[in-house]
Amino acid sequence: MRFLIAGLGSIGRRHLRNLLALGQRDIVLYRTFRSTLPDDELADFPTVTRLEDGLAMKPDAVIVANPTALHMEVAVPAAEAGCAILLEKPIAHTLEAARPLQEAVRRTGAPVLVGFQFRFHPTLRQVKTWLAEGRIGRPLYFRAHWGEYLPDWHPWEDYRRSYAARADLGGGVIRTLSHPLDYARYLLGEGDVVWAFAAHVSDLELQGVEDLGEIGLRFANGAVGTVHVDYFQRPPAHWLEILGTEGTIAWNYYTGKAVWKPARGQGEEVILPEGWERNHMFLEEMRHFLDVVQGRTEPICTLEDGLENMRWVEKALRLAQG
Repeated sequence: MRFLIAGLGSIGRRHLRNLLALGQRDIVLYRTFRSTLPDDELADFPTVTRLEDGLAMKPDAVIVANPTALHMEVAVPAAEAGCAILLEKPIAHTLEAARPLQEAVRRTGAPVLVGFQFRFHPTLRQVKTWLAEGRIGRPLYFRAHWGEYLPDWHPWEDYRRSYAARADLGGGVIRTLSHPLDYARYLLGEGDVVWAFAAHVSDLELQGVEDLGEIGLRFANGAVGTVHVDYFQRPPAHWLEILGTEGTIAWNYYTGKAVWKPARGQGEEVILPEGWERNHMFLEEMRHFLDVVQGRTEPICTLEDGLENMRWVEKALRLAQG
């Protein structure tokens, strides 16, 4: 299989390394040479500076890992060429911008996997299993919290230049840390944003984007919930809690634990496999994508999932503006 990677920042290079780890060697790089990272690990791969030249090489799959606001410039032509696509989240800077991709996929049938890697987290998957088994009865309340200090994400670069800090590149904490909105829906099903607050409250030097988001959700099954995201928490924290009629479930990314506590009796605690590390989510995601490219399975996180996540994001930002 031949892969074309668009965007060679941190996530693009992670995908490159994971492809190599899974035995893939036929890889072409589409570059604008704006990356702030060293080029050493990229030197041995064929490189194009025009997307049409990369697509002319007939890749089986395209990995879209450039800044959010530029995703559609790559994804739409790739879909029109019939390539399988691994599309980083959020899928675009606006929902409207993603409509041409939706139309192209309808015409060509190009499979799209959206890169919400937490769907591949072992203990978060255990939470989904417990919910499916009815371990806490009927879910009533969901709460997720994710706070991290933006300058610590990529210490090798100036955070002020990153897409996450800039409105023109599709940044802001609600867009950039949209994972909890995705896994809320993954765990509890369809729902909607019912209220939101967003602001720039810290001393971080951001360009027209928020560093704090508080979002209220209501699910079709009757549950309600909240999601908190921020760019300034030190030390970082990332966890969720689900309260039900017959117990509670808690998950913590940093400890790796998922805990089920029934209303009565003995519960259960699940920990990560020995040796597990963060990249294993991305590695499992890439292994799944290889199956998608070869037609062996359907994407676990589809373009429609990505569009719905974008709709939630946009509604939250709109409600936050009053």
